[in-house]
Amino acid sequence: MRIYAVTPISVGPAELARRQARYDALCPPGVQVELHDLGPRAPRALDTDEQVRQSEALVIEALTAAPDGFDALLPDCVLDPGVAQLAGKLPVPVLGLLRISLGWTVLTGRSTGAVARNRAIAAEIVARAEAYGWMSSLCGVEVLDLDVYAIADAGRWAVALEGAVRRLTAAGARTVVNGCSAVELPPAGPAAPVRLVDPTALALRLIAAGELR
Repeated sequence: MRIYAVTPISVGPAELARRQARYDALCPPGVQVELHDLGPRAPRALDTDEQVRQSEALVIEALTAAPDGFDALLPDCVLDPGVAQLAGKLPVPVLGLLRISLGWTVLTGRSTGAVARNRAIAAEIVARAEAYGWMSSLCGVEVLDLDVYAIADAGRWAVALEGAVRRLTAAGARTVVNGCSAVELPPAGPAAPVRLVDPTALALRLIAAGELR
């Protein structure tokens, strides 16, 4: 199964290569993701609602113009830009990392929290969960207050996660979805109070298990 994916921001060659290598490592057998940079017109970070909306419009444009020969399309973003707008309108499915990963936690009956790099992303995660009808299963979204460069810095992200996961656990979360598609999460210890979900890794496993054609 071949998936055509686009980043939600302009990331440049080095970060694009890092993200592609991450997909290559995470893809189960039979699944291949080909990742493309959204391009110079795209914002370089999703720090404001205006940038989130600009990114969404450009992702829709890029996925609509995707070449033939792919079995599915994918925004490389946990905010699922364009997923709802393009559903059923293109010849192949448009997959959403948040829809698949958060949907799985909802279907398994787990009370779920999420973390987000900043307030604009946190607000959009809440909006997506509300649009999908899952707000009753979402017990909160914690803001990490990190800049865009922390996405590629697993150590900084892990430090910020600690307090956020504690607060979500206290709020009743049994699962915490990491609110970024491109972050390497720290390994979970056996005594971890909650399951920390990498939305990209989980979504790829579920796509492979579902044998999407």
